[in-house]
Amino acid sequence: MLLEFDFRPSLECLIPSHIQNPTERLDQLLQRRDALETGIISPKHFILWAIDILGGDATEAQFQHAWRQIFTVNKPMWECVTKLKALGHRLILFSNINAIHCPWIFDAYPEFANFEHAVLSFETGFIKPQREIYQFAIASHGLIPANTFYIDDMAENIAIGKAFGFQCWQYDINEHPAFESWLLDSLNSS
Repeated sequence: MLLEFDFRPSLECLIPSHIQNPTERLDQLLQRRDALETGIISPKHFILWAIDILGGDATEAQFQHAWRQIFTVNKPMWECVTKLKALGHRLILFSNINAIHCPWIFDAYPEFANFEHAVLSFETGFIKPQREIYQFAIASHGLIPANTFYIDDMAENIAIGKAFGFQCWQYDINEHPAFESWLLDSLNSS
């Protein structure tokens, strides 16, 4: 929600034109992303495997560059985060992310400094919507779910957040004003 992402255009550039089944190769690569995002496999192992799957002669550095060029900034959400921080709200980043993107992403997008803490999947060994990552967030940061706003763009993540008792909003970038209205109402009634 803070950053929209699409892996395909960037990674397609690494596949030579003579390679057959480029879509299937990308699908195979992206199906293994969860193993990277939970830290089950190392970035180096994933990169070497991915280069082989794509069938090209890309270097590790070229793959890392392509892997990182997937993001588009969601400006309205960044503005909201900046306002919330200025108002003194405690912000915790809760993300499925991998060690190729992190810590690079924090340098590339300094706005992440608005977050006091982060719960990152590759560090916890769990990804959303696994219950364990929510339990980790609650325990590590002393969260009281009923007093915690949880915003996510995936329905299955919101379902787990609700099961834990968080005040939840399923974010849709095309309906940002509805989110801001909900947030304002929720903050005023807290």
